[in-house]
Amino acid sequence: MPQDLLGKSLDELRELLAQMTEPAFRGAQLYHALYAERRFDFSQITNLPAALRERLARETRIALPQVRKHYHSTDGTVRYLLALDEADAPLAAPAVGKPTTIETVFMPEEGRQTICISTQAGCAVDCHFCLTATLGLIRNLTAGEIIGQVLVALAENCTALKPQTNVVLMGQGEPLLNYDAVMAALRILLDPNGVAHSPKHVTLSTSGIVPGIERLSTEKVRPKLAVSLNASSDEQRNVIMPINKKYPLEKLLGACHRYPLRPWEKLTFEYVLLGGFNDTPEDARRVVKLLNGLRCKVNLIPWNPGELPYAPPDAQRIEEFRRILTEKDLPVFVRYSRGQDIMAACGQLALIESAGTSTVQTT
Repeated sequence: MPQDLLGKSLDELRELLAQMTEPAFRGAQLYHALYAERRFDFSQITNLPAALRERLARETRIALPQVRKHYHSTDGTVRYLLALDEADAPLAAPAVGKPTTIETVFMPEEGRQTICISTQAGCAVDCHFCLTATLGLIRNLTAGEIIGQVLVALAENCTALKPQTNVVLMGQGEPLLNYDAVMAALRILLDPNGVAHSPKHVTLSTSGIVPGIERLSTEKVRPKLAVSLNASSDEQRNVIMPINKKYPLEKLLGACHRYPLRPWEKLTFEYVLLGGFNDTPEDARRVVKLLNGLRCKVNLIPWNPGELPYAPPDAQRIEEFRRILTEKDLPVFVRYSRGQDIMAACGQLALIESAGTSTVQTT
């Protein structure tokens, strides 16, 4: 089976080309063609000699995720259902003939676009308000499959891209439970000679995997960090996020206090508001106490409907919660998720194929 080039670092490509008895600079040329120029057909990588392109086409491949379907929201959001090649699957692959599918979401806005990518197929963390949890963990994604989602979304929208692109690791999966592949992809994404995104515009969201947060804090190249808080006490968080029993709030917030922020950076805390469960004024006051002393901001996310036993909060509860946090000088934003009508919003990614208006990719 030809080895996949996508997801390989500059050093890995140099080593591969050296094994082919090519000079090291050919690896750098290939790296630039893949990630900076985004050329995925060997015949188009014209900075390499024709004989080398032909050899690469025989012995390697560039395996981008394949678009199975597009789902188009009335607000402009697009949910991509992507099929993955199973040849290099890091865990047990699904049944033969049934490729793993994941989801990526593209959200155009004025002056920018945001790409929400998955880091695992399914998820093992089992947050009870999230539809993705109903899938369980299918498998980890490779670095190539992670970075490939960004490249597909950029290529699909190349004629309408705005000046700024944000990438959020908030799709299927817990990024810090697939740490090595996630970081390999992020190093390419954040490399000025690679895909060249700024760390200021790339955010990794975690349910609170404390060892992963601690490991991320030591990285020289890293994205911004967002932590899914979603509760104001351990008792409450245990009910909706079983991971809290392993990493309770004291351990989680301790890791957040120790996390080395860059001069321009704040931690983000995400708080999904579940109507009648965690949206009271008392909850808001407890959140203020929990976050005391942290340089941070809070995103309040009204729960997005799905086939789960929760309800969105009413507008008055949202405003009261926001007001209490703001009065205590916590920067707070109410984030209404886009793409709800196509099951593309926060917590809705569960491979649902019947939502909204879809088109089938035929290429």
